Amino acid sequence: MEFKVPVPPSGQYTYYPGTTEVPERSAANVHGVSYKIVADVDFTPDTEGVVFAHGSRFGGHALYVKDGQLSYVYNFLGIPPENVVSTPAPTSGRHLVGVSFTKEGTGEYREATGPLALFVDDEQVAETPIRTVLGHFSLCGEGLCIGYDSGDAVTQAYAGERFEFRDGTIHKVVFDIADDAYVDLEAHLAAAMSRD
Repeated sequence: MEFKVPVPPSGQYTYYPGTTEVPERSAANVHGVSYKIVADVDFTPDTEGVVFAHGSRFGGHALYVKDGQLSYVYNFLGIPPENVVSTPAPTSGRHLVGVSFTKEGTGEYREATGPLALFVDDEQVAETPIRTVLGHFSLCGEGLCIGYDSGDAVTQAYAGERFEFRDGTIHKVVFDIADDAYVDLEAHLAAAMSRD
């Protein structure tokens, strides 16, 4: 029997640093839906590391700072190339950084397709089209981590290490899937009815 965590009425999940890895089936489900992810972070000139990571080299996504760049990567089933958007990372102060994926269509294999935008505070700084995994990132393990990447790294950019966040402070990371919650339920209901 598979256990599913219901979507909160707000559509938002809030995660904090210093917590253990959240199993994928208990974490915010970003598969096949529109989503927004916002991290509240204090930056310094030396800030580096993973803000959040979810999944592995076989599929997943992560927001991280490396070599002065704030980057978001979406790894589609480990199939190269990885989808990456980057911008110079803030060097001081508290900022809201994150991404917004807008599901605009469905690909050949029912994967969600659409634009992925990277934000620093209220400013959109980069955008790229992506496709997102329909099913889970992995069969076991490789859940959602805040401030590090457990086990198998999501991206080759920091492969082989946990790449723990340092020289800055992550206050919280909020996943918002509210905009797509009803549409997604409607699609699941239609699929269930078609089997009867």
